Amino acid sequence: MKILIAGGGKVGATLTRQLTSEGHAVTLIDRSSDVLEAIMGQYDVMAVQGNAAVLDILEQAGVKDSDLLIAATDRDEVNLLACMTAHGLNPKIHTIGRIRNPEYRRQAYEMRSVFGLNMVINPEREAAHDIARLLKYPGFRTIETFAKGNVEIVEVQVTHDSKLNHVALNHLSKIVHCKVLVCAVQRGDQCLMPDGNFVLQENDHLYVTAETENLSTLLISLGMISNGVKNVLITGGGRISFYLAQQLQQSGISCQIIEKDHNRCMELAVSLPETRIVEGDASNQNLLEEERLESYDALINLTGLDELNIVMSLYGAAKGVKHVITKMSHAENNLLINELQLGSVVSPKELTCNSIVQYVRAMENSHDAAVSIHRIANGQAEAVEFRIDESAKNVGKKFKDLNLKKNVLISSVSHGWSTEIASGNTSYEVGDTVVVVTQSGTPLMQFNDIFEAA
Repeated sequence: MKILIAGGGKVGATLTRQLTSEGHAVTLIDRSSDVLEAIMGQYDVMAVQGNAAVLDILEQAGVKDSDLLIAATDRDEVNLLACMTAHGLNPKIHTIGRIRNPEYRRQAYEMRSVFGLNMVINPEREAAHDIARLLKYPGFRTIETFAKGNVEIVEVQVTHDSKLNHVALNHLSKIVHCKVLVCAVQRGDQCLMPDGNFVLQENDHLYVTAETENLSTLLISLGMISNGVKNVLITGGGRISFYLAQQLQQSGISCQIIEKDHNRCMELAVSLPETRIVEGDASNQNLLEEERLESYDALINLTGLDELNIVMSLYGAAKGVKHVITKMSHAENNLLINELQLGSVVSPKELTCNSIVQYVRAMENSHDAAVSIHRIANGQAEAVEFRIDESAKNVGKKFKDLNLKKNVLISSVSHGWSTEIASGNTSYEVGDTVVVVTQSGTPLMQFNDIFEAA
């Protein structure tokens, strides 16, 4: 497909890498020649310098014969106008607009046809939703949801005192007391697709498929369960903090936000009347002692600086805060990050890119397309959800008789509201939902891609 990407920031650059690797013809639009030169030096893309909301620039970029425009500049107004203009020039083009300002949320959704928007993406709101899920099951480093919330892939780290240390996977059921499937293991810089004889080691990161109703059992069995989260301290008063505080209020969780900027504190105080807003520098040790950091169930670091978030998370862990969550805008060096006590790491950029790549693959495959895509194991593997239709091969055949490609694993099958963790005797039927895990070097564009050629 021919894809235009407006904005060469974190999201634009990541999408350029992902979409060019999948064979799409990408044209990047940005005001900065330095940004364009840097990205062109890494990827095989066309580039147009200028304002993506200007008709002449869009025409120069080839909007009239493009299939998709992804408007991801740092200004919502530019993204909206770019999508509207592109749709006016090419009524057949699909458009995705990144809209971050909460004030625009209602009109962006309710007036999608006016703006020519096929999809609205809000990274901060998605990140807040992700964090709220992590707080529901504290102990897991990441949680990816499939099958309308009936099945999850959770990340568990093996520590030196973990019940999983030195355990072979074929003995796992005796420890966790519920049916699970380890679909990937990250060991150092390697992502492995293990068999039953695989023996776990300290510092391994497991990606475990489990039914949602079994997550609490899994936590209890591993000795990771604790009292539910009741009070949360958030550092940084940005958009993620705003969306998150709204969700926590609705869940009855007490929430406090520390923010440096006086004007922003006043805005938050008006918008979040049930949330305590503290004006101050979250990196000030005296302030944290006054606020009794160690008394909180969770510390969530959402400032605009990755370095500060890392330092704050390390400090919170050292002070005994049980649940720490760290926002990372630049999460490329995750292998290094895994060695630090940062708790769960959330990347708004990665969440946004996952949603957009899912949309792109669905455009390519009107049938047999992915329902959802989640990158796991620091992006070295993908968990892809497919709905089985009439074009699917091997319907009704037991998994032990399937000829799957190397490093491809079916982890679960959902029949309506019933979910089954995959085993050799499992099969799928038309209408089922199947979750497949694969190493990300060979992306699955459609369900039948999981099978070796006959």
